Amino acid sequence: MKFFSYIMVYRRFLLVVLTVLVLLPLPIVLHTKETECAYILFVVAIFWLTEALPLSVTALLPSLMFPMLGIMPSKKVASAYFKDFHLLLIGVICLATSIEKWNLHKRIALKMVMIVGVNPAWLTLGFMSSTAFLSMWLSNTSTAAMAMPIAEAVAQQIINAEAEVEATQMTYFNGSTNHGLEIDESVNGHETNERKEKTKPVPGCNNDTGKISSKVELEKNSGMGTKYRTKKGHMICKLMCLCIAYSSTIGGLTTITGTSTNLIFAEYFNTRYPDCRCLNFGSWFTFSFPAALIILLLSWIWLQWLFLGFNFKEMFKCGKTKTVQQKACAEVIKQEYQKLGPIRYQETVTLVLFILMALLWFSRDPGFVPGWSALFSEYPGFATDSTVALLIGLLFFLIPAKRLTKTTPTGEIVAFDYSPLITWKEFQSFMPWDIAILVGGGFALADGCEESGLSNWIGNKLSPLGSLPVWLIILISSLMVTSLTEVASNPATITLLLPILSPLAEAIHVNPLYILIPSTLCTSFAFLLPVANPPNAIVFSYGHLKVIDMVKAGLGVNIVGVAVVMLGICTWIVPMFDLYTYPSWAPAMSNETMP
Repeated sequence: MKFFSYIMVYRRFLLVVLTVLVLLPLPIVLHTKETECAYILFVVAIFWLTEALPLSVTALLPSLMFPMLGIMPSKKVASAYFKDFHLLLIGVICLATSIEKWNLHKRIALKMVMIVGVNPAWLTLGFMSSTAFLSMWLSNTSTAAMAMPIAEAVAQQIINAEAEVEATQMTYFNGSTNHGLEIDESVNGHETNERKEKTKPVPGCNNDTGKISSKVELEKNSGMGTKYRTKKGHMICKLMCLCIAYSSTIGGLTTITGTSTNLIFAEYFNTRYPDCRCLNFGSWFTFSFPAALIILLLSWIWLQWLFLGFNFKEMFKCGKTKTVQQKACAEVIKQEYQKLGPIRYQETVTLVLFILMALLWFSRDPGFVPGWSALFSEYPGFATDSTVALLIGLLFFLIPAKRLTKTTPTGEIVAFDYSPLITWKEFQSFMPWDIAILVGGGFALADGCEESGLSNWIGNKLSPLGSLPVWLIILISSLMVTSLTEVASNPATITLLLPILSPLAEAIHVNPLYILIPSTLCTSFAFLLPVANPPNAIVFSYGHLKVIDMVKAGLGVNIVGVAVVMLGICTWIVPMFDLYTYPSWAPAMSNETMP
């Protein structure tokens, strides 16, 4: 037993050593550039999937192993670790830093929820819409972390209001006061918030008073002994959690900057196919927004039906009087919004720069009319989306946010400097350097596959798949990606599969976008497990959900997501990129026609 305990303690160390040694005969025996690169690819893939080493540390392995095995010189490998993607990421993080610093994200979320109303169905749609909108511009992790406390407060208020109504009704009908209800009333009317948080259910306590009083306490507990006044209250908590988690992921699908997987794909695609200038912020938004909107609405219907039922008559009934719970819920949201006070100068400037960045992205090269990039026709393709991001990002460090003052010896207060909208220290705290290194490692790995000839070898071996219908190949690759991303990180999954799927498309003579777009979108569909992505883990930590709840709900959302992506790639996305034609910008690896 002691031996096995040692194995468990040092399992990651053993996995690293064994992986390197077990696969070592591959480059030693065969000794070709392709097998040497395949050895590095397998080692990196295993480390990424098992997280035996931190993802970013694993991403540095190509810079070590490619020069040692003679695949690429060190200088060339190093150049792959900083690309146009990283400049775009820097600009976007500047925007995200300012939005979160000045609480603009919270104002937008609360305002959108206030607009849709407090009916549970419409309330969840409001949370999903606002969370998805914010996730278009912020990371899904920070969006979920911001929205979840608000959703939790609303859920608690609904449950507390329900408790108050029940207490009043019981007192009225019985003509006497129930001791359990006395405790509830004190919680709702006289106890302080601090004491509420300290109220814990007593393990093994079977009396009614203990049960009723413990039902009020719900915030961030471990899930053991958690009590809810009614099943509906518990379902509302589950619904709120999953709405936040899933919408923060779905919203990121709509923009190139919305998720790291979109950015990784865009940079990889533009690097591998430099003559194709069809992929930019505007074109991505045009095809992905309808898909994300449909997925969001269908996911809302699915989650609503799964946890609360879906009553169309109740939802669309006009002139209905609000219940006590709905009024209490509306009051919480209104109070949270009022705490923000009137919109400040810093929020206004951030909002203006936010809108300006989006407009410049859309208008750079919209496709149907000449964009502002035509002003630099002497240098076609020089200005990219990262140019816009850096321009706006620079303004965040330049525009004054507030004056810095000091008191002179005479007691006079004078201004001696100003503070910009964001500082470098604040930017550094938000900048995901781990993702930047991870993406760089993926680019280095892709370059190594090209240099060694491994990509062509994979493409030739996969060419028999050309006998299958294209829609079936797309479906298989989408399902494979969706399954893999549940157990591996999204960036690692897309980084690993892009160098495999691109040669596959070229080998079967299919437009690479036909396979790569659905595979990229499906990489974000990590909805099944708490560990699948950070938003899932954040909402799971509140203690309302069990793993089986996420599996049931996530399976439905996964099916919806893959189905909508398949629908889009066969309908409205086809004419945008002429997907039925093998393009001139892709290498001609075969003379066959598309099956």
